Amino acid sequence: MMATIAVVCRRATENDVEALYLLIQGYAEKGIMLYRSRETLRAIIDTFVIAEADGRLIGCGSLSKLGKDLVEVRSLGMTEGFKGQGIGSLIVNRLVEEARNQGIPTVMALTYEVKFFERNGFEVVPKEIFPEKVWRDCIHCKKQHCCDEIAVQRRL
Repeated sequence: MMATIAVVCRRATENDVEALYLLIQGYAEKGIMLYRSRETLRAIIDTFVIAEADGRLIGCGSLSKLGKDLVEVRSLGMTEGFKGQGIGSLIVNRLVEEARNQGIPTVMALTYEVKFFERNGFEVVPKEIFPEKVWRDCIHCKKQHCCDEIAVQRRL
């Protein structure tokens, strides 16, 4: 029987930059998350929510504004050994609540983990309905012409 751990979900601070960088870098090296430099993370730290246990960062996610009616869940990741424990859902719920507080009616994500997002109230939609995303980020991606991520959205 696994011991339950106390997980705290909170806004990221400047002190979290290095741990965020290392977590995101691991995903970026596998080609499943966009690379973020430490400088970029410092500049957008207020968009991140982290999950921590025993003072250690074990998961993260951010909310990126793409327009007045649209935000994107980005950089959603877990430290190995903590997947499948509901921590990702805690982070997504916190980000969705943030979007709701900002009065933004639509939350989207590009993902390889469709079932996870469906369990969290998202539905699969065509990527093409998000030109804001395509013109802001996809044009800089090496997978631009062969993107294999799935678009999901949740209306609030």
